[in-house]
Amino acid sequence: MMFGWGMGWGGWLMSLFWLVPLALIVFFVLRFLPTGTGGVGGPQQDSPERILDDRFARGEIDLETYQTQREALAQARGKR
Repeated sequence: MMFGWGMGWGGWLMSLFWLVPLALIVFFVLRFLPTGTGGVGGPQQDSPERILDDRFARGEIDLETYQTQREALAQARGKR
């Protein structure tokens, strides 16, 4: 018995046949599952300005409210 040392080309090709798909599966799982760290696919923390912009774009608030809150946010950021 050679315990795998005498596999030859056939054994190496068989190993690659299983190693490549396994590596691809691991890559795609790590790439596309949410990690919770804000990476790709992960939850992203929106800034207050971004949330305000989204609310205005959806029509939840009017222009006057948007401008007032945007100014308040700018002033609050300037005080820090």
